[in-house]
Amino acid sequence: MLKNHFTIAIRNILRRKFFAGINLLGMTVGITACLLIALYIIDEYSYDRFHADADRIYQVGLHKKIGTQDERSASTCPPLGDAMISEIPEVESTLRIHPWSKVDMHYGEKALTVDKAFFTESNFFNFFSYQLIAGHPGTALSEPNSMVLTERTARKLFGDEDPLGKLVVIDQVDKITYRVTGVAADSPGNSHFKFNVLLSPGADSYFKVNAWLNSGVFTYFLLREDATVSAVERKLDDLVTRYVAPELQKFLGNSLEQMREAGGIYSYYTTNITDIHLRSTSRHDIEPGGSLMYMLIFGSIGIFILAIACINFINLSTAQSARRAKEVGLRKTLGALRSQMIGQFLTESMLYSLLAVALALAFCGFLLPFFNLLSGKELSMVNLLDSKFMLGAGLMLLIVGLLAGSYPAFYLTAFRPVEVLKGKVTAGLRSKGIRSTLVVFQFAISIFLIIVTSVVYRQIHFMQERQLGMDKENVLLIEDMYKLGNKGEAFRNAVAQQTGVSRVSFTAVKFPGTYISTVMRSGQSPVEHTIANYYADFESQEVLKFEMKEGRYFSKDFPSDSSAVVINEAAAKLFGFDKPEGQEIQNSPNAYTFVPFHLIGIMKDFNFDSYRDQVRPLAVFLDRGPSPILMVRYDGNAKKLIDNTSKLWKEYTGSELFTYSFMDENFDQLYRSEERIGRVLGVFSGLAIFIACLGLFALAAFTAEQRTKEIGIRKVLGASVRSLSLALTKEFIVLVVIAFVPAAAISWWASSQWLNGFAYRVDINLFIFVAAGFSAMAIAWLTVAYRSIQVARANPVDSLRHE
Repeated sequence: MLKNHFTIAIRNILRRKFFAGINLLGMTVGITACLLIALYIIDEYSYDRFHADADRIYQVGLHKKIGTQDERSASTCPPLGDAMISEIPEVESTLRIHPWSKVDMHYGEKALTVDKAFFTESNFFNFFSYQLIAGHPGTALSEPNSMVLTERTARKLFGDEDPLGKLVVIDQVDKITYRVTGVAADSPGNSHFKFNVLLSPGADSYFKVNAWLNSGVFTYFLLREDATVSAVERKLDDLVTRYVAPELQKFLGNSLEQMREAGGIYSYYTTNITDIHLRSTSRHDIEPGGSLMYMLIFGSIGIFILAIACINFINLSTAQSARRAKEVGLRKTLGALRSQMIGQFLTESMLYSLLAVALALAFCGFLLPFFNLLSGKELSMVNLLDSKFMLGAGLMLLIVGLLAGSYPAFYLTAFRPVEVLKGKVTAGLRSKGIRSTLVVFQFAISIFLIIVTSVVYRQIHFMQERQLGMDKENVLLIEDMYKLGNKGEAFRNAVAQQTGVSRVSFTAVKFPGTYISTVMRSGQSPVEHTIANYYADFESQEVLKFEMKEGRYFSKDFPSDSSAVVINEAAAKLFGFDKPEGQEIQNSPNAYTFVPFHLIGIMKDFNFDSYRDQVRPLAVFLDRGPSPILMVRYDGNAKKLIDNTSKLWKEYTGSELFTYSFMDENFDQLYRSEERIGRVLGVFSGLAIFIACLGLFALAAFTAEQRTKEIGIRKVLGASVRSLSLALTKEFIVLVVIAFVPAAAISWWASSQWLNGFAYRVDINLFIFVAAGFSAMAIAWLTVAYRSIQVARANPVDSLRHE
C-alpha cells in the first residue's frame, strides 16, 4: 500500500512539474531558513552547558545602590571567594578571575599582542571543563608566574615548537617572565568566558587585597549537591553584615541599616552559569551577553517563514481541487476508503517534505559561512551533523508534511463521488475563502517584517549618525602609552607635528569604555552620588569638541586647576548646581576619604555610552600621572597617519606592537547586536516575501489557467488587455490591502516595544507604513501581472477552439 502511495505521489508530481517545482522551491527555502535559525537558537541556548557541573556552578554579582546610582554588576571584591569557602558550608569550592585586558608577549625575537588575558587560581581546570591539551589540570597554574595559552595563541607565538617550559616575557608596566605550563584547547564559541592567556597570581596578587568595597574580580562557586542556592544567598547577606557593613560605616558615616532605610542597597546575588549569556541582569560581565528577546524574535521569524511555505502548498493543493476531485471520485467509486485517500495525499505531502528537508540540509551546509557572517556565530558542519539537530530536522520533516498536507487531504477526500462525476465541483469554489485568508496571512507576515526591519535600520542609522554632543569622527586612540616611560611627552610632540594632525591629548579612559565610578557629594550636602570619572589633560576639550554650558574648562593659566573639577549637566542636576562659581565637590577616590575639589565648569551633556541609557553623571579631573591613551584629532589621510605614527612608535619604543583604534569605530561596536538583528531581519524578510510571491505567482497562474475560456469570451466581446489583466490582478491586490491592516497594527506595537529599550530613539514614522504597504502591493502586482498580461494577450481562438 505504501509503495503504491509513493508511486502515485511521484506520478502526480511529475505530471504537474511547474506547480510541483513552486511547492518544492518554497518549502526548501522555508525549511532552510528555519533550520539556520534553529542552529542559531540551539547555539545560544547551549552556552556554558558543556561544563560537567554546570547546574551547580554559579556566578556571584553585586547589587549596589548608594545615593542615586543603582547598579547590578558581575564584578565583585577580591576577598569574597575566600570568605565563602571558610564561612558558607554549602559552597564546595570557589574560583576567582581577574581580567588583564591586552598583553604584549615576547619570546626571543617574536612579539605578539594578545587580548583576553586573565589572572585566575590554580583550580581553574578542575572547576571548569575547558580542555587542557598539554600540562596537568591540577598543577598548570599552581606555581607563581605560570602561564597557560590556548592552542591558537601558542601556535602564533611558538610556531611548531613545543610550548611547555618556554619562558615568555610580558611587557606591560613592568616586564615579568612567565613559564608556559599548559596549553588549552581554544575556548568554545558557546562560552560566556573566552580566554587566550591564563596567568597564575603572583606575590602581589590583587586577590590578596582585603578590600570589601573594591571590585574587579569575577567570583564563581560550586554548590554542594545536597545544598540550595537560596541558603548560599542568605549567608552572603551575613557576609555583607560581617565584613562590608564596617567599611560602609567608615565610608558613609552611616550604618548598613541606616543606608537601607534611606533606600540604599548592598547585597550579593547569584546567577547559574547557564543563565549568564541570555538571562543575566548584570552589567560589566566578562563577555557581552546575548539577548533572550532577539532569540525569540529569530525563532518567530523562522516559524513565520515556514508557515508561509506551508500555506503555499495548501493553497496550490486546494486550488487544484477540481482536477484532483475527479481522481478522488473515481477511486471512491472503485471502492477506495476515505482513510486510504487521506493516506495518499499525506504521502504526497510527506514526499515533498522529505525532498525539501534533504535539499535544505545541503543548502544549510553551503550557506553556513554566509550565515556566520550574518549572525556573528562560528557554526560549522559539526553543529549541522549533531544528532540532536538531525533529530530536529526529522521532526520538522514530519511536522511540515502533516501541517501542509492535512487540510488538502481532508478537504479533497470530502467530495462525494456522485457530485464529482456529474461535474458539480468547480475548481477552488469551496476553498476560495480559505485560500484568500491564507494569502492575507502570508502578506501580513511579509509586511510586518518589512516595517520592523525598516524601524530597526532607522534606529541603527540614528545611533551611528546622531550627534553625541562631542565629535567622535577623525579621532585616533593610541593605547599602551605607559610603555614610553619618560618619553611620553616627546612622542606626543612628535605626533602633534605630523601633517594632518590638529590636536593631541592624553587621557586615562577612552570613549566609550569602562569608567571608574566614585562616590561624591557637594560641600553643602551630605547626600552621596555615584558618578563616573574621566581623567584628561588641558587639550581634551579641543580634541573631543564638547561644549561648555557654564564656566570654563581646565587651563594652564590657572595653577589651582590641579584641584578643580568639571561636571556635566546630569551631574549638576544631581547636585542642584546652576552655576559653578563658589561650589565644592568632595570625591572619594579610595572609598574611605573625601577629597575636596572646586568646581570650575559645567559641560553640556554628551553621550559617552550607548544610546540605550540616559547620559550618566560625569566628573572630569585633570590627569596628574602618565596616561595610557593618547587621543589624536586628525584632518588628513588616516592610513598615512597610522603608517607614520607606527614608525614613530617603533623609533621611541623599539617595538613593532603598535595598538590603536578609532573612536567612531569603538562607538559603532556598541550596536553590533542591533546591526546583527537588522541584517538577519533584512535577509529573512526578503526570503519571506520571496516565498509568498512564489505562491502568489503559482496561484495567479492557476487562476488564469482556470479562467482561460472566460477571458477568451470577454476578449471576443471587446474587452481590452488592460481591463482583462486588471480583472485578474485586482483580487490579489485587495488581499494585500486587507493584510496591511493587521500587519501595521502589530508591527507598530512590536517596534514600540523594541524602541523602548533605548533612552534615545527614533520616532515611528508614518512614512514607513505607507512605503511598506505600497511596496507590498507593488511586489504582489509585479508577481501576478506578468502571467495575467500573458493570458490576456493570448489569442481567444486557442481557448475557444473546442467550444
